[in-house]
Amino acid sequence: MVTATANALTRLYDRLLAQYGPQHWWPADTPFEIMVGAILTQNTAWTNVEKAITNLKKAKVLSVSSIQAATTESLAAMIRPSGYFNIKAKRLQHYVNWFSESGRFRGLNQLDDVSLRQQLLSVNGVGPETADDIMLYAFHRPVFVIDAYTRRLLLALDLIEGSETYETLRALFENALEPDVPLFQEYHALIVRHAKETCTASPGCRHCLVEQG
Repeated sequence: MVTATANALTRLYDRLLAQYGPQHWWPADTPFEIMVGAILTQNTAWTNVEKAITNLKKAKVLSVSSIQAATTESLAAMIRPSGYFNIKAKRLQHYVNWFSESGRFRGLNQLDDVSLRQQLLSVNGVGPETADDIMLYAFHRPVFVIDAYTRRLLLALDLIEGSETYETLRALFENALEPDVPLFQEYHALIVRHAKETCTASPGCRHCLVEQG
């Protein structure tokens, strides 16, 4: 049962911000780089994605045309640090082809939030979390990203029971908070920071419960 209230989620944000300060995340130079990173970060740590992105930049293969021109094998070799590199190379090519055919950033940015999300989810290999990463950080749309870190933290605080769907948790945040893109970006980034540095996957961890005020 979801017990998280708007006040509880606001207090959680305030505590995280007081602890870690502004995160200024997602680290990327362009919206397209954010999209590539969102696909590569599936099932891996961001440090591995950074290595893969560096490889693409060094090879000058971080653009629509260069990714389209690359073979799947050569692309997989460059993004190898991100893990599942053969699968991700194909997913990246699927995405880039769709992105180009759909009018690229300018064309897609003309769609409303619902339509854009539906279009993203239609791309092979793009699930809700990846789509929302792209929506929030590349297109600056007010959607809240739900990842394993968010679910783990809410469960540790007894704010959810753990069986809720992705869409249920996304709606939880979006209904409780103002549709504020910088707020959603900061909140998600703070959860990621907290999960990496403090939160553990151990069922016996009481860290957050002890600290909550």
